[in-house]
Amino acid sequence: MKKRKNAEIRKPEILENYYKVIIEEGIEGASIGKIADRMDIHPSLIIHYFKTKKNLTLELVDLMLEKYIAPGYLDFSHISNLEDRFNALIDTIFTESWSKTVDPGVHFCFYYLSFRNPDIKERFNKIFKRFRDYLYGEMEMYNRARIINVKDIDQAIDTIITLMEGLEFHAKFLANNKPFEEFAEYSKSLVLALLKGTPPAG
Repeated sequence: MKKRKNAEIRKPEILENYYKVIIEEGIEGASIGKIADRMDIHPSLIIHYFKTKKNLTLELVDLMLEKYIAPGYLDFSHISNLEDRFNALIDTIFTESWSKTVDPGVHFCFYYLSFRNPDIKERFNKIFKRFRDYLYGEMEMYNRARIINVKDIDQAIDTIITLMEGLEFHAKFLANNKPFEEFAEYSKSLVLALLKGTPPAG
């Protein structure tokens, strides 16, 4: 019982420090030794809990992808007015804070690894399916209430996720020092045009 309790405390702490090492060093520079140095513990303790770096990485991917659909961000059940609830959802997923729920460098690092590691790819597929299912339920509800008018909800959701996921790419490579919010607002206006027929921002 005590060992299990220690693991419950230690494992999240180790994963959080692995996350920080990747932010600072990149995945190529991250090692069990550097995690241990950061925590001032012996590397064998990390091996004790995770056995291998592969297991450590997969558990960190699980943790990061869970943050992607953090309940605190996406729970709008307290908003009784459906129009307000719809606006709150759209506003949230096109904010910089939502985009950086997981550090973009770590997110893209694991995205890259998913091309070579089927276990990581499977986790990405699973989390995007969960997010799509969540959005489908929301959009179906707004469609029935005539807050939006969408014939193909699946296609609309794919467009929303593609625009949403592209915000960090735009900020990194195409923004030319313009604030994140500028393109995010434009992307949001495209989504509203798709869902409600409002004209996109100029």
